[in-house]
Order: sequence, then C-alpha cells, then structure tokens
Amino acid sequence: MSRLDVTEKIITTKVSKGIKWADVATSVGLSKEWVTAACLGQMTLTAQQAATVGEIFELTAEEQKWLQVVPYKGSLPTAVPTDPLIYRFYELVSVYGTTFKELIHEEFGDGIMSAIDFKMDLQREPNAAGDRVSIAMSGKFLPYKTY
Repeated sequence: MSRLDVTEKIITTKVSKGIKWADVATSVGLSKEWVTAACLGQMTLTAQQAATVGEIFELTAEEQKWLQVVPYKGSLPTAVPTDPLIYRFYELVSVYGTTFKELIHEEFGDGIMSAIDFKMDLQREPNAAGDRVSIAMSGKFLPYKTY
C-alpha cells in the first residue's frame, strides 16, 4: 500500500458516490482548495482530519495513516504536464512567469511568494460570454536574506 493507492481509492469513491470536494471540506472544517490538495496527496492531514476523510471515503485505519504522512509534493507524472487543464497553468507560468517575477520584485523587493504560507480561492465567475474561472492566490512574501 502507498499514498498513491489511497489517493486512487479516494478518487474512485468520490466518483462512485458522487461526493463533492466542497462537502468534504465542510466536514473537515477547512477550505475546499486545501482539503482537495490533501485528498489528492499534496498535504498532510492530522489524525482527526484523516479520520473525517476516512469516514467519508471508507478508508481503513492503515489508509488513514497514509493521509498523515508528509507527501512528496509537486509529484506530477511528467516534467511538462500533458493534461490540457494542468498544461494551461504551465503555459501561464511560461508566458507570464517573468511578469509575475518582475512585478513582485518591483513591489516587494528580492524574494519569493510562499507556497507554504499560502491560500487560494477558486470560484465560478458568471459571464454572459461564458462562465470564467476565477482563482485568487495569496502567499506570504519571503525576502532573500543577506548573511
């Protein structure tokens, strides 16, 4: 058994039972974005959170323990993503990455936006020309230090 096996079981159960990530998040008491990332193997759950997720997805005690193991983050199957939706984010960084970097450095100085002290909010934005995806990301600015 591995963390990947648990992730696959969660996805299989989600599909077969018609479970919504927002409902799982409500049960856990955290954002749908973070809880989804945790269920997909990118975050570490506490024992209580793992028990809640385990109940929803009918996980054994052993499977719940895998949810509490620090995962190997950013583990996409290929260097350049092949899934069209994920590839668009890769494309977005390829096209606008230097713009993000330049504007962040101009506003904050030399440093990075944290993906650890981070939050995200994904919403549907109704639009007459076709609904839009709205993603707001907020990460703590971490300046490079001199030593």
